[in-house]
Amino acid sequence: MPIEILMPALSPTMEEGTLSKWLIKEGDTVRSGDIMAEIETDKATMEIEAVEEGVVAKILVSEGSDGVKVNAPIALLLEDGEDASALDGYTAGGSAAPKAASAPQAAPQAAPAPSAPAMAPVVQRGERENGTRIKASPLAKRLAAEAGLDLSAIAGSGPNGRIIKADIEAAKAGGTAKAAPAQAAAPQASSAPTSTAVGMPLGGGAEYLTKMGVEAGSYDLIPLNKIQKVVASRLTDSHINVPDFPLAIDCEIDALLKMRKELNGQAPEGVKISVNDMLIRACALALKHVPEANASYTPDGIAMHKNADVAVAVAIDGGLITPIVRGAENKGLSTISSEMKDLATRARDRKLKPQEYQGGTFSISNLGMMGIKSFGSIINEPHGMILSVGAGGPRPVVKDGAIAVATVMSVTLTCDHRVVDGALGAKWLQHFKRYVESPITMML
Repeated sequence: MPIEILMPALSPTMEEGTLSKWLIKEGDTVRSGDIMAEIETDKATMEIEAVEEGVVAKILVSEGSDGVKVNAPIALLLEDGEDASALDGYTAGGSAAPKAASAPQAAPQAAPAPSAPAMAPVVQRGERENGTRIKASPLAKRLAAEAGLDLSAIAGSGPNGRIIKADIEAAKAGGTAKAAPAQAAAPQASSAPTSTAVGMPLGGGAEYLTKMGVEAGSYDLIPLNKIQKVVASRLTDSHINVPDFPLAIDCEIDALLKMRKELNGQAPEGVKISVNDMLIRACALALKHVPEANASYTPDGIAMHKNADVAVAVAIDGGLITPIVRGAENKGLSTISSEMKDLATRARDRKLKPQEYQGGTFSISNLGMMGIKSFGSIINEPHGMILSVGAGGPRPVVKDGAIAVATVMSVTLTCDHRVVDGALGAKWLQHFKRYVESPITMML
């Protein structure tokens, strides 16, 4: 039976992807670990590796195909000893195509003699009950078929949970994992109309606008791209589910700007520290001083994070992504600057790996360079806080009872009240403000 290569889920939010490029062709022999294709997800373009070995028998999805659903077959491999005849009658899912029903006869035919009941098919691939794909070596599949074992009931001890010969021998010795009975046909999906647009009533965008009194033909409806769909879904959930509140404070940044200028004057070639780099470090150090604020809410308890993994909002074509500077409390400014420059560049090129933008413990969004004085952000779950940074500029301040001029930057901290209350958020802001206004303390 041919081995199906499925569209992988390369991120928790991925529902479909674009097959950008094949790196193999029909007739090629692939081994586990070989790079097979480039997949464009909702956040990045990534390479996928083969987890099975065999000869590429058929490519089912052509290059450039968009909207390929996760777990949909994209190619077929032939195992050792199989030839093209294994594809005869094959359909997605590994089953033979059903035969067409014969035309009705003029007179009823005699019923054929009953045959012996068919054995339930042995599960050789597909998914386990928890939705994970079954991985097994060709030898293990052959031994399982000979012994009448159900691969979905066998735990693999090989790389990445792959079922190997030893697992089959252990199952045979234990008398477990016998073939499962054939399952009943899945119920047909409802034909009721649905809408994939977040927060949109049934009928979609055009019907919604018509109901709201917008004249048809007076607008162009541009479909959402993958990033926009994910951002809309996640932020809508956050806005609905997270009881957030804002805390705002002003910081004088003259000393910070002066130190930045001095550091860049002595920095190695190619290193240019930005204000944002210094704010990332200030955030991380404040989280180190107030570890109770470096937390996430879960239904089972509060997750207290051990490292300050700071996610930084980066605008890319068609959306937003948040690459992460991990362990930022233990990194110097030049390291943070170099990492952030690399992450931002690869984010815009859609070359980030999932582990470089998934997770994190805290977020920072800076619109100061665009002239925004102050704003509040929606929390990026599962983070407990997000800092919104506005533009710095000259403002009148009172010093020693007299009016003076200072460069002032407004920041707003949005907190998840389930993990960070007002007093705790204010305590974190006090430490952040101290680092910003006395940046020499970042070096201690």
